[in-house]
Amino acid sequence: MSEDKKTTVGRRAFLRKVGVGTVGAGATLATPLVGSAEADSETNDEKRKARYKETDHVKAFYRVNRYPAKGG
Repeated sequence: MSEDKKTTVGRRAFLRKVGVGTVGAGATLATPLVGSAEADSETNDEKRKARYKETDHVKAFYRVNRYPAKGG
């Protein structure tokens, strides 16, 4: 019975070892992904423009899902 205890790893010890390995691998992988910050390239007018366009596929979605049509 004493031999079994020596060969098995406790749950906490296992999770501790796995956690250390994961943190090390994550830090190694994340390092090249860090880039320099860039300023927003849109002007104030571009930021305020309408982005929603009611195209044919949007109209079909509304029709199929029985949303009321715009203006009537």
